[in-house]
Amino acid sequence: MRAAGSYFRLRELESACEPLSRADGREVINLASNNYLGLANHPKLKEAALEAVRRFGAGTGAVRTITGTMAIHMELERKIAAFKNTEACVVFQSGFAANAGTVSAILGPEDHIISDELNHASIIDGCRLSRAKIHVFRHRDVAHAGEILAGLESVSGRKLLITDGVFSMDGDIGPLDGLVEVAERYGAIMMVDDAHSSGVLGRNGRGTVDHFGLHGRVGVQVGTLSKAIGVLGGYVCGSRDLIEYLYHRARPFLFSTSHPPAVTAACNAAFDLLLAEPERIELLWDNTRYFQAALAAQGFSTGLSQTPITPILVGEARTAHEYSAALFEEGLWATGIGFPTVPKGRARIRAIVTAAHTRELLDRAVETLTRVAKRMGILAQ
Repeated sequence: MRAAGSYFRLRELESACEPLSRADGREVINLASNNYLGLANHPKLKEAALEAVRRFGAGTGAVRTITGTMAIHMELERKIAAFKNTEACVVFQSGFAANAGTVSAILGPEDHIISDELNHASIIDGCRLSRAKIHVFRHRDVAHAGEILAGLESVSGRKLLITDGVFSMDGDIGPLDGLVEVAERYGAIMMVDDAHSSGVLGRNGRGTVDHFGLHGRVGVQVGTLSKAIGVLGGYVCGSRDLIEYLYHRARPFLFSTSHPPAVTAACNAAFDLLLAEPERIELLWDNTRYFQAALAAQGFSTGLSQTPITPILVGEARTAHEYSAALFEEGLWATGIGFPTVPKGRARIRAIVTAAHTRELLDRAVETLTRVAKRMGILAQ
């Protein structure tokens, strides 16, 4: 990794996760977090967390199936299910656990998974853990997914068609509408990972199912509590039978201590804010359009992005990591990403705009990105 220029060390955040943060002893504009709506340090979430600690303590003492299910855990699951317009919901300790635990629980060696080639690592790991037969379709290629399903039509076993709602490296939106039609045509279970869609797409941030108007047609909806929600965890929404089954068979749920009261209460408060303050999502999109237009005016390529995830393409991994380090020295925190996370030759700085960034901060960020890129020869002088 050192030889390839992809070695990194962990930076230390020394303040709350804010648009202007303190890290490694300096003040930096933070374009590296997933805090889309600026909720990670919201007063209402902090107060909800503090009140939960005062009432319920610091921890729960057990897994959910023993003494670790509190009333606030059930309240959160009911709230998310209603928000996503599904029968039921189960909360996991992380989004990664939600994906890996669900896929491995509902499928076995006799089953088949049809998966987008750029799906998240947690989906890939869940597929492997299930021991089902894995078939990969070209990125966002509905026709290719259909061809694979057609070829499996006479084969026994369940079929699961799975996609990210928003892809975390390129910021493009999965073609869920087309995939749902293909899944229905061939009797496949449709599953979407809305980690980067929840709080971003759809009414009040309900995700890609709402964005495409597909309520009732997606069997498994996965989401996260650690990005736009601003706290920690993951969840799965679907039918009551699915959720009851996951209560009994999803290993991360069964064998991990439940969320502390503070985390659970803060998540509850965040969903209340999504319903009460939809203008946060409007501001997120206003900032995204402003930032991406400013980058394009300077000559940067942002690839396929359709969302606040903004890849700034630079070529090789070494260039991306050196660019990221130079930006940090100039007061801008934006992450360099290269192979194997993204294909060779497609390394990038991944910048994520939030609703909490001011135009002044975004202007400073674009100026810094441009000045350092020209100094390094990434952009022409």
